[in-house]
Amino acid sequence: MSKQVEVTVSGIIFNQNKQVLLCKSPKWNNQWVIPGGHVEYGERLEEALIREMKEETGLTVYDVKLVSLQESIADPSFHESRHMLYVDFSCATDQNDVLLNDEADEYKWVDFVDVLSYDLGGFLPQLFDQMINKKAQHEYPVYFGYSS
Repeated sequence: MSKQVEVTVSGIIFNQNKQVLLCKSPKWNNQWVIPGGHVEYGERLEEALIREMKEETGLTVYDVKLVSLQESIADPSFHESRHMLYVDFSCATDQNDVLLNDEADEYKWVDFVDVLSYDLGGFLPQLFDQMINKKAQHEYPVYFGYSS
């Protein structure tokens, strides 16, 4: 178990049809999640997001906007006990063909209004609820979450 806080970035990727990409991950009890990964030393958050989206999905993304900042300490739905800081972004892609790496088993492009009907992992149910129902005061709502 790592004794440090791990900073990660995740992407809510929208295609040209306004669908969002969900990936089924064994790291999250085979629930549907958004792609993401660790920020490397010296890497800016947006650079990390663009790199991670390419590595995990093969997609080139743009129009990156901050959506949420979330903290998780030993989330039981994650496969390891860790203290993580999640920085979530929305972004766009012109591509639809996804090439998954070994961190996810399958993917789906889902109509954004239907995303809550999926078995979502981590903070995603709350985050998508905030975004879909525009409960926050921002155009791109920021949801601050905490789990322990």
